Amino acid sequence: MQLLKPTALLLFGFLFAIVSSFSAVSLGATTFRPKENPFTAKASLIRYWKKHVYNDIPQPAFLLSKASPLSAVDTAYFTKLAVQKSLPGHLSTFCSSANLFCIASYDRPNTKGSSFAIYNNKNFSNYGTGKFSGADSFKNYSDTGENSADSSFIRYSRSSIKHNESFTTYGTDSNVGSANFTSYAGGAKGGSGDFKQYYPKTNVPDLRFTTYASEASQHNLSFKSYTDETNSGSQSFVNYAKKANANPVEFTNYGNNSNVVGSSFNSYSELGNVANDTFTSYTNNGNNNANNFKNYGTGIHNGTDSFANYRDQANVGDDTFQTYGKNSTSEKANFVNYGQTFNEGTDTFKEYGKGTTNQVSGFKLYGVNTTFKDYAHTGVTFKQYAKRHSNVSRGSVNFGGKFFRESMLKEGVVMKMPDIIDRMPKRSFLPQAITSKLPFSSSELKELKRVFGASDNSSMEHVLKNALVECERAPSPGETKRCVGSVEDMIDFAVSVLGHNVVPRTTENVNGARKNIMVGKVRGINGGRVTKSVSCHQTLYPSLLYYCHSVPKVRVYTADILDVDSKARINHGVAICHEDTSSWSPGHGAFVALGSGPGKIEVCHWIFENDLTWTTAD
Repeated sequence: MQLLKPTALLLFGFLFAIVSSFSAVSLGATTFRPKENPFTAKASLIRYWKKHVYNDIPQPAFLLSKASPLSAVDTAYFTKLAVQKSLPGHLSTFCSSANLFCIASYDRPNTKGSSFAIYNNKNFSNYGTGKFSGADSFKNYSDTGENSADSSFIRYSRSSIKHNESFTTYGTDSNVGSANFTSYAGGAKGGSGDFKQYYPKTNVPDLRFTTYASEASQHNLSFKSYTDETNSGSQSFVNYAKKANANPVEFTNYGNNSNVVGSSFNSYSELGNVANDTFTSYTNNGNNNANNFKNYGTGIHNGTDSFANYRDQANVGDDTFQTYGKNSTSEKANFVNYGQTFNEGTDTFKEYGKGTTNQVSGFKLYGVNTTFKDYAHTGVTFKQYAKRHSNVSRGSVNFGGKFFRESMLKEGVVMKMPDIIDRMPKRSFLPQAITSKLPFSSSELKELKRVFGASDNSSMEHVLKNALVECERAPSPGETKRCVGSVEDMIDFAVSVLGHNVVPRTTENVNGARKNIMVGKVRGINGGRVTKSVSCHQTLYPSLLYYCHSVPKVRVYTADILDVDSKARINHGVAICHEDTSSWSPGHGAFVALGSGPGKIEVCHWIFENDLTWTTAD
């Protein structure tokens, strides 16, 4: 069948719209209504489904709802713009019409005030400069589950005197958090800055602090619960407390329970006088995080630095301290419970304490797999230094019930249900006519960034890069994989692996998430035998994108999920059990949570909201 050209399709769409405008014609007591528009993406998908799936099982509503909302007219229009490479000039209209995730450009007002509640996506330039005494309070800042929080503070509280700043619940539950503090409390004298609940539960944070409390004097700074439970992304502190005088600085619960987050501290407390810095519970229970401290405490005079519970119970990861305490005088540096990881990462100290005078450094309970280069051999004490990696103990790291054994799938078993709630931004698929005209490869990243208005090192660039890396990654042994940008592509991939008699399955709702639940009636798909399946997981991208893959030797189950107290059915879950884990990494979170290692146990997990697994019908 020859496809209509965009011009013809546009004209046809207009004609159809005129006819459809007569939505109901009344003749006496009878009302005639036209059938559903056959030119919608949803209608096209249903036709495609019936043509390629050979069974009478109804199409799942949750998957049909993800079809593009674009009309035939809009599809033809945006396809033409894509061909002409003109989409960037119409990005706002394109994103809103197609229900895409785009990081919008916000107005940048120069706003001043003393108390803000539920304040979103604004820019503060030259805020609170030179203020004397008083306090500014921000509560529930960007605390609305925004798809993106884009906030910038420039010259905040600069040269203030005895002025207090407080941030409470800043930027929680955002998908992409982009915040920039430039020249924060520079030259401030007295007063304090307090951050509580800073960007918790944010997916892909992109946070930067530049020239923070530089040359400040006796300005008390406190960070509590900073970027906890975040996923991917980066945080950067540059010129933090440089040349500060007697500034007590405290970080509590920094990056705990975060997954694949990169943190960078540059020029921290450099040339400070009587510094008093404390890190407590830093990136505990983190997974594959990369932390980099550069030029930390260089040239400090008569200061005290303390790290407690640093990277405790972390999984893998890559940490680097470079030029720590170099050329300092009369400084006390203390690390307690450093890097007690359950799976070895890489910890590197370079130029530690080089050129110091009268420095006292102590390490207690120091972790595994470490390297010291060019390090001061006097004034440093090590206690209980772990020279070997110890075996993982069952349940030693809390993954919130994400992984469990197949024996748990029995009626009456009480178990922890993980957080299965879909926290990705709400998006729709794009029509194939448009996606086929857009770049999607690392070699075309420059053009892809232009299409979606992503500047260098921006949050959107991180989103695009991460998606490309995931989709272009070579398959693991025995894995068949493909990224799909439409339900039609997903059907094609499932059919290519399983044949035409396929059915998609997902967990019914999110009831029971993060709570103890009771397993009700359990049914094994295809008689509970080892089978093939195709699992599809969302990937963060402007349009809806799924990473679909098939791995060998799995069993798929459905189970009623009951309330523990009332025994009432509250959900119907789908679980997949991987019987062959021999190719998995020893540091995989499943082994950290359950114990054992590759090939020694099977590992099961629930299918999360809006993810799915395809199997043959039975």
